[in-house]
Amino acid sequence: MNMFTALFLVILVLSFAVEWWLSRRQLAYVRIHRNAVPDAFKDTISLEAHQKAADYTMDKGRLGNLDRIIGLFVLLLFTLGGGIDLVNRFWIGFELPSLVTGIGVVLSTILLINLFELPISLYQTFAIEERYGFNRNTPRQFVTDLVLQTVLSLAIGGPLLALILWIMQSVGSYWWLLAWSIVMGFSILMSWAFPTFIAPLFNKFTPLQDETLKRRIETLLDRCGFQSKGIFVMDGSRRSGHGNAYFTGIGDSKRIVFFDTLINSLNHDELEAVLAHELGHFRRRHVLKMLVASALITLIGFALLGWLSGQDWFYSGLGVSSQSNALALILFMLIMPVFTTFLQPVIAYFQRRHEFEADDFAAYYTKPAHLISALVKLYRDNASTLTPDPLYSAFHYSHPPASIRIANLSAKPS
Repeated sequence: MNMFTALFLVILVLSFAVEWWLSRRQLAYVRIHRNAVPDAFKDTISLEAHQKAADYTMDKGRLGNLDRIIGLFVLLLFTLGGGIDLVNRFWIGFELPSLVTGIGVVLSTILLINLFELPISLYQTFAIEERYGFNRNTPRQFVTDLVLQTVLSLAIGGPLLALILWIMQSVGSYWWLLAWSIVMGFSILMSWAFPTFIAPLFNKFTPLQDETLKRRIETLLDRCGFQSKGIFVMDGSRRSGHGNAYFTGIGDSKRIVFFDTLINSLNHDELEAVLAHELGHFRRRHVLKMLVASALITLIGFALLGWLSGQDWFYSGLGVSSQSNALALILFMLIMPVFTTFLQPVIAYFQRRHEFEADDFAAYYTKPAHLISALVKLYRDNASTLTPDPLYSAFHYSHPPASIRIANLSAKPS
């Protein structure tokens, strides 16, 4: 066992132990508070709804623990267990050009890992979501989505992967800088293309028909200085009973999207407040800030990959007997989540701060009470727990816990 193998195993065990401990804390905390609605919600959330949210959270948490165990097993199987080495030898046996072999190794490994994860996705959809009344999906729709996602991933990701591997092979020691530039350019391109070309393959987007609501939204957009290509309602109820709203796209492809489930759940005041929150992310430049942060992290990642790809111990320490650009790339993709586990609370902290800023923006342009009532309905209708474990939420939650968020809004002038 070389030193890198030992380091990898230590970090893997430590990250798994911390995640498991946090999950157990969350389950225990939610269970303890299951039988009493928090004081701030006693007039708006029934005990039955609160208990449903607690049970839903615990069931998802238990499934998450199982997924964590499977993920640990799969990671060890494909690295130290020799899985990637076996896939690599399989493709080498065809005696294809090195670039084609590399593409085959990476795509085959990703496909096999996704197959291991498929049962968890099926159980989440057709057992847990079904049990709590959220699932609207059908086996046929699930399979159709899965096939379409796979085809799109191959059609879009395949050429990008081929280009990255070619750059690694042909450009020289600073290949990672060019590769990073291409990946970031691709990300921006996809941000532009997704709402117009990709999302409509999965859902139907209909222009908002409610003229009264449309006029209110257009007035809000003018006040906030936001230009959009349209306001759309998405048939989210086709697959799920959960509700949401978001804006997507960049440049002239920006659009505002409401789930039809949200339109049916909230009144006009509440919908306007939810939209104001989403606009707050735009006006406070959260999208740009996250893009810059992502670009910096990705640059560091590519630079690190550029160095690791030339180190013998990197391959042998992860159970691979030969070296190639494709092997370096897939190994790096698999192990980096382990080594970045403890960055999660830092990222979550900034995400929650952005949520507070967006709430403050919404409270300025609409009434805080309207956003509060909208959030309460969303917590209730989505069965979101009102009592998460503070440490677990600090580590994992991108949004502030319900009680803290409502308290922040309640302190705003009406």
